[in-house]
Amino acid sequence: MIVDDVEVSDLPVVAAQFLSRAGEEKIWLIEGEMGAGKTTFIKTLCKQLGVIDSMSSPTFSIVNEYLTSTNEHVFHFDFYRLKSEREAIDIGIEDYFYSGAYCFIEWSERIKSLIPEHHALVSIQPKNQTTRTLSLTIHGR
Repeated sequence: MIVDDVEVSDLPVVAAQFLSRAGEEKIWLIEGEMGAGKTTFIKTLCKQLGVIDSMSSPTFSIVNEYLTSTNEHVFHFDFYRLKSEREAIDIGIEDYFYSGAYCFIEWSERIKSLIPEHHALVSIQPKNQTTRTLSLTIHGR
């Protein structure tokens, strides 16, 4: 699924469409260059899921845990600063992946061999200052 000319005001609709299309998929890789809007889109996905906590990029903490209004957990990872896959293993990444909770991952290419076969991939491509092209691909179905 590809959505073109997406502006920030369009993100709630796009997030709802992507969540619907992905069905029960809980592992989401969010790819795009620095400043493409990965964290902004993850925040929008979290709002669609009913997250009630304050959300921010986990660049320094690697993972942020959020709680939804229905008491479910959502995890937001940022592996930009990771030096090796071993660091992800040391934080228990597999426990997160197989917890049944949503896991939204920025900079997933840094843990390529640890990504489960079943996952959703969102690619964000800037078109200009205000618009993006977003695509969703489901892997492992």
